[in-house]
Amino acid sequence: MSSLKLLLIPFLLLATVSEKAQKLHNDAFVFDAHVHVINRQFYHGGDIGTRVSDGQFDLPRAKQGGVDAMFFSIFVTEDYYPQRLETKQTFRLIDLALTQLERNKATIELARNANDIDRIHRSGKIAAVLDLEGGFDLDGDLGILRDLYRLGLRSAQLSAHNWANNFADSCCSKPKYNGLNERGRAVIAEMNRLGMVINVSHASDESISQAIDLSKAPVVATHHGLRMINNIPRNMPEALMRKLAAKGGVIGFQIGNEFHNRKAFDWRTQHAGKPFWDTTDIAKREKTMSIEEIDKHVAPQFPMVGLNMPDEVLFGPEDWIAVVEKAIAIIGEDHVALGSDFDGGPTLPRGMHDISDLPMLTEAMLKRGWSESRIRKFLGGNMLRVFREITK
Repeated sequence: MSSLKLLLIPFLLLATVSEKAQKLHNDAFVFDAHVHVINRQFYHGGDIGTRVSDGQFDLPRAKQGGVDAMFFSIFVTEDYYPQRLETKQTFRLIDLALTQLERNKATIELARNANDIDRIHRSGKIAAVLDLEGGFDLDGDLGILRDLYRLGLRSAQLSAHNWANNFADSCCSKPKYNGLNERGRAVIAEMNRLGMVINVSHASDESISQAIDLSKAPVVATHHGLRMINNIPRNMPEALMRKLAAKGGVIGFQIGNEFHNRKAFDWRTQHAGKPFWDTTDIAKREKTMSIEEIDKHVAPQFPMVGLNMPDEVLFGPEDWIAVVEKAIAIIGEDHVALGSDFDGGPTLPRGMHDISDLPMLTEAMLKRGWSESRIRKFLGGNMLRVFREITK
């Protein structure tokens, strides 16, 4: 497996990553907790197994980046919510995800639990854990949740991305329940019973806190950030970090500048005219569009990549690793993980272009004096441990 990874690393990447870092990255188990995979193909066609020249993800580049497992994240955008088409869109995306996985079964395979991940890893393939970003049903219908579980879904967002659903408040919309209502509590209980990952990224502070209290299993924030670095609602405050870690949870760190580089966040907000989570224009939109019309409206935003910011605004891989170190100082090295959000919109650290550049993070960790044990935990060990506990 390690030699296969090494052969797939292009010469340019080898020239920018030391031999020591490359060897460690090849040997480590790399488990990315949040990668946008299927939306590009849904809106524009193509195959995840085909290398493309834009965006941040495809399977050939994932292999080059040394990825062994990932949360294969599908994204139901808020555009489908006003018409209450979120459930139909979820099933449409999962249908395509399963079709693409079957088409690329020589390279990637669906994993339903940690034993599957172990088996798939031994075969030299990438393990794909189906993860839903957005709302599976704004009302939290448990029957729909169970149907999605039967299809292979093993992780779902508690809130409906940056939109308030009818059972859990989001980080970035007007609260309805100051956290969870009775149905939200029922959703958590059912996800525990099924053995599903409760993904609290995009949920409000109150929703996250109550989910941690209620859940019998660890809770995961697949792609999050530190509010102490950038005081925005999408990031997690220190008290919640401690609470999540105390119950065995893990925080995956989103790789974008917008989360942890205030200068870049302000630059983006100034040029976009609003924060990246603002969905008020969707809420105001006329509710008469057909689903096909919504598809055409949404399509241009995929693949989602960051902005072309000036180099002096961007931080580099070592700066990003320094952010993770601040989290480790608070909650320890057993509760942090990689949750990149590739093709989900992050403006990557300076010098990184896509998922094939993941070894640059290992290089940065070594330069900052991380032990091999800590690096292995962050790259995938912690996420695999928690996923094993949740799905057992």
